[in-house]
Amino acid sequence: MSEIDPAAPLLLFDSGVGGLSVLAEVRQLLPAAPVIYAADNGGLPYGPKTEAEVAARVCGLLGRMAERYRPRLICIACNTASTIALGMVRDVLEIPIVGTVPAIKPAAEQTRSGTIGLLGTAATIRQPYVDRLEAEFAQGKRLLRAAAPELVAAAEAKLRGQTVDPAVYARAAASLRDQPGGDAIDTVVLACTHFPLLEPELAEAFGPGVGFVHGAGGIARRIARLLDGQPLHRATPDAALFTRADPGLAELAGTLASYGLHRIEEL
Repeated sequence: MSEIDPAAPLLLFDSGVGGLSVLAEVRQLLPAAPVIYAADNGGLPYGPKTEAEVAARVCGLLGRMAERYRPRLICIACNTASTIALGMVRDVLEIPIVGTVPAIKPAAEQTRSGTIGLLGTAATIRQPYVDRLEAEFAQGKRLLRAAAPELVAAAEAKLRGQTVDPAVYARAAASLRDQPGGDAIDTVVLACTHFPLLEPELAEAFGPGVGFVHGAGGIARRIARLLDGQPLHRATPDAALFTRADPGLAELAGTLASYGLHRIEEL
C-alpha cells in the first residue's frame, strides 16, 4: 500500500447533511482517516429529480472532486444517488466506490410481524434496485414503501438548530401506517441517510414496538475493510465541502465541528 498517499482523503458524498449519519459510524472505526465530506446543497433535494438529472449531476461532481482531491475511496452516502448512479460512477472512476442501499435484508431478519415499512425519497422507492432487494431478501414478508420528502428538509433544519413542526413526523408515520396492513409494521427501513438523524422524532411518531434499521454501520464496516492496512495521516483539518455558497452554512458550523469537520469550503 506504499503507493497510497497517507494523507489521501476518504470522500463522503451526499446531497446534504444526511451522510453525516454515515460519517459518525466511519469515525468509530477509522478515527485517523482524513475525510472530506461533500454536500451537494446546490442540487438538494435529489428525491424529486429524474434519474437522468441525478445521474448526470452525481457523475459530473464526483469526477471533478476525484480530480481535485485525489481521494483513496469515495462513499456515495446517499440512497437516491446510489440506487441511480452507483454503477455509472464505478464505470468512470478507477478508485473504490462504496454505495448506500436500503437496509431491507437486516429489516427482514429483524421483523417479528413480517410487515416492514420503508421510508425514502420519491426517487429511491421507485427504483428497480429496491424491487430486487425485496425479491432477494424479503420473500415471505410484506414491504410497504412511502416517500417522505419532508424528512430531508426536517433533518437539514434540525442540524441547523431550527424548530421542526412535529406534524412532519406524524405525516411520515401515517404514510406507512395508513396503507393496507400498515398497522402491523414493527420494523422501518430508513432508506435515506438523512432519516437516521431524525430517529428519536420518528420513534415518537410511530409509537412503541417499532424498530428502525439503516445501513450506516454496514457501510462503515465495508469502508474499513477496503482501507485495511492503508496508511492514514490527517495532514490538515477535515473539511466540509459545499457546491453552493449559502448563508445558512454558518448555522451548520457547530454541528459540522461535532462530526470532526472543522473547515467549510465551496467547490
